[in-house]
Amino acid sequence: MNLISFFRKLIRRNLGITRLKPYDRYSDFFVLIGVQKQAMSIIMFNREIGMKILLTGGTGFIGSELVKSWNTDDVTLLTRSPEKAKQNLNHLNQNNLHYIQSLDELSDLNDFDVVVNLAGEPIADKRWSAEQKERICNSRWQITEKLVELIHASSNPPEAFISGSAVGYYGDQQQHPFDESLQVEDESFPHKVCAHWEEIAKRAQSDETRVILLRTGIVLGENGGALKKMLMPYKLGVGGPLGSGEQYMPWIHMLDMVRAINHLLSIPHAQGEFNMCAPHPVTNKLFSSTLAKQLRRPHFLFTPKWAMSLLMGESSCLLFDSIRSKPKKLTEMGFIFSYSRIEPALKNLLQHQD
Repeated sequence: MNLISFFRKLIRRNLGITRLKPYDRYSDFFVLIGVQKQAMSIIMFNREIGMKILLTGGTGFIGSELVKSWNTDDVTLLTRSPEKAKQNLNHLNQNNLHYIQSLDELSDLNDFDVVVNLAGEPIADKRWSAEQKERICNSRWQITEKLVELIHASSNPPEAFISGSAVGYYGDQQQHPFDESLQVEDESFPHKVCAHWEEIAKRAQSDETRVILLRTGIVLGENGGALKKMLMPYKLGVGGPLGSGEQYMPWIHMLDMVRAINHLLSIPHAQGEFNMCAPHPVTNKLFSSTLAKQLRRPHFLFTPKWAMSLLMGESSCLLFDSIRSKPKKLTEMGFIFSYSRIEPALKNLLQHQD
């Protein structure tokens, strides 16, 4: 580990600085500490302290947006195809981006301030055959186990380890609102995936490293994800509720997803599970009618549950489980949503749609 990296972590841990908030980031900050017998002298420079971040899943739907917010940080991306990743991120400053193909290239994580782990096989793209279930599990569990091993191998480990999860952890909770304190015993596949994923990540917790678990809802963004898949049938005027439409959908605007992750990095005592979803989840029926309204399309058809169950098999639970989760811990940490209601969120995301 280089000396500057060591001093950077020493500053943050001793003085409570982990991540600079967006409105604080362009000011005078210390970049070097001189440690003497009786005192610590701080040299001031007119620049910001950039973090060294290791990111998995950096070319994915959320990760690629997150990288944009770290334009002054030093980011290392784990990717199977560095050349493809460079092409996908060619609009960003490549001087601050580095690429590795395997975690085996690292013997420890001493040089990193933060690790953000978002890698994982998409859970909703294919039917859940035995082979697909294994891919979904291994793509999350194995990389998280390796990251935890590297954190344990570090003499000066990262200050924060952020690891993905999902609201699927909770299973079907019907119409009941709940927050992160809900204790869950569930036999569904999404719960099993998330529960073990979180259990592995928690092994990194120590006095030096805090673990933050992102129980993420449906992330709404312009460039992919669930919203992109929904648009075509709605534009054709055949979109509508799924089943009864009474099931709750926990959602979050991509802007708030990125802001919330950076907000949690900025708070030294933030740790544990966080519901990454807007404070006002909506039923599938309300989401559907709002989407149709924003696109100025009719809204009178619906898709019967049996049809989706036939098409998707076991994975149809992703569409019909009702999850009315609330982001209690996130709001208690002082986070203010830019989009807390579904109508303005969709209006913002669909403003360039014809």
